[in-house]
Amino acid sequence: MADFVNLQMVDQAVQAIRTRIARKPQVGLILGSGLGDLAESIAPADYIDYSEIPNWPRSTIVGHKGRLVLGDLEEKPVMIMQGRAHYYEGYDMPIIGFPVRVMIRLGIKYLIVTNAAGAINPDYEPGDLMLITDHLSLIGMFGMNPLRGPNIDEFGERFPDMSQAYDPDLLISARQAAAEQKISVHEGVYVCLSGPSFETPADLRFLHIAGADAVGMSTVPEVIVARHGGIRVLGISGISNKANLDGSTITTHEEVLEAGKNMVPKLDAIIRGVLRKL
Repeated sequence: MADFVNLQMVDQAVQAIRTRIARKPQVGLILGSGLGDLAESIAPADYIDYSEIPNWPRSTIVGHKGRLVLGDLEEKPVMIMQGRAHYYEGYDMPIIGFPVRVMIRLGIKYLIVTNAAGAINPDYEPGDLMLITDHLSLIGMFGMNPLRGPNIDEFGERFPDMSQAYDPDLLISARQAAAEQKISVHEGVYVCLSGPSFETPADLRFLHIAGADAVGMSTVPEVIVARHGGIRVLGISGISNKANLDGSTITTHEEVLEAGKNMVPKLDAIIRGVLRKL
């Protein structure tokens, strides 16, 4: 697969998807580890395996089904990714952002990204939800930015602004949706690391000092690409494990998946509430 993304690659994927769907999606959703069951509530739906889409990166991680689900959710045409690709799987950063570029060419105006994240903030408990108000792109600061390479002017300018990566109005809608369903949510900063190893206690203490509240291995590249294309973004982290600032606990992927299952009803309620308000 190419190191960089070009418009021809994107349009090859767009054409393959358009031949399989009847409606134009307005909202894109990316579901993280253990959170993919939200898409099962769509009926009727069109399903497209990632392997059937030219140039689309395939997820190799347990808990990621690796397919698109297209249909209506709260009377809004949506395009849901059940699983995503990660840098640690061997993909270059521009390839990780490829699916978002395809979504943009298909016509989405909003992107909702979710992830399973480890707690850095000691007040967070497994099963909690955090609305992402900002992110810390450590992986991007060290040169692994999904916009690296030739700029595709059809999507956006060379140097996109990131001062409001997470849309203020969508955050208001998410707060309202949570309050209406009596769901308690945190708000905080998400930090993206490369993975696949989980963080050491020293890593977490450093990130805590830097102002991060939750940590994961995804989301930020997708958000950067979305904002480059002028898409409004809402991000929600599902807290999968307690902050391990002192090294007293061990984190496993199985724990992350199990926590995700418990968070799906709350996540479902908030996302549906946001969609109703669009």
